[in-house]
Amino acid sequence: MNQVTVTSKVTVTFFYLSVIISNMADVEFNYCPRCGTKVNYENLYGKVRPVCPQCKWIHFVDPKVAAAVLIEQDGRVLLVRRAGEPFRGLWTLPAGFINGGEDPAEAAARECLEETGLSVHINGILDIISGKEHPRGADFIIVYHAEVTGGQLHPDDDADAAEWFVRENLPPLAFRATQIVLSRSM
Repeated sequence: MNQVTVTSKVTVTFFYLSVIISNMADVEFNYCPRCGTKVNYENLYGKVRPVCPQCKWIHFVDPKVAAAVLIEQDGRVLLVRRAGEPFRGLWTLPAGFINGGEDPAEAAARECLEETGLSVHINGILDIISGKEHPRGADFIIVYHAEVTGGQLHPDDDADAAEWFVRENLPPLAFRATQIVLSRSM
């Protein structure tokens, strides 16, 4: 077996392990995903965690983080209507999950473009809101203030509508984070 074959097998193995591990946030472990040794459960860093006595691996649950944008224009705010669950048919700020290694502000701009067709300039952080609302939800939402720089408004991705609303006549809102941001920034 040559070095290229070994390297690619190791790379593929580590890739699959990283996918498996990232999907096991709330799973109980009996065996170490790195070396296969039976794990012990130990009180470490303020919580009982699976720990491998052989390779010393410790399982930490990483938080899911999302980014959103608040865009205000001519006294109106831009909202998108959710096409899927949870909260299908309710309205929210353009938002979505931050990919591993992605800059949060760039994620917010990307999500806005994907859901509304609009390119935006991020002006700064407006708020950081914690608290998971549902099992697939984010633990933290970073909300940015942004302004439109281009594009044509049209819903896409996981939004089936994108519209501007005056604050006095907002539609039913999907997430607590959207409700908090819109109530705080009035």
